[in-house]
Amino acid sequence: MSAHENAPVQPTHEIPDKLYFRIGEVARLAGIKPYVLRFWETEFPSLGPKKSGTGHRLYRRKEVELVLEIKRLLYEKRFTIEGARKFLETRGKAEPARAAKTAKTAKVQGDLFNDPSPLLDEVRKELRALVEMLK
Repeated sequence: MSAHENAPVQPTHEIPDKLYFRIGEVARLAGIKPYVLRFWETEFPSLGPKKSGTGHRLYRRKEVELVLEIKRLLYEKRFTIEGARKFLETRGKAEPARAAKTAKTAKVQGDLFNDPSPLLDEVRKELRALVEMLK
């Protein structure tokens, strides 16, 4: 091994705006080695990148965010792998309740757009006219 391979990997905290990331990119973003990512794939069922036609691992943004969360739990919060897995599973079960609350809020907000007020009707007409002019 060269000295470069043993050097600590410095994480970059901003995730670029793109659809897919290769394992090396994700490793750089998280500040870990690619073999750690491959190990985490075996330990965290929700971390399952797609494989390209050539067999390369392709991570979506959601999975990159999950890798960063796993790293935070293991390295900063000092969770065990089992503890981090359970924490992420419980958090995942809380998501439907959060989604229901969001749906309720969206319904209330949606009611604002269905308001039959004459003022809103006038604003809608003006907006439609603007859209037509821009076409």
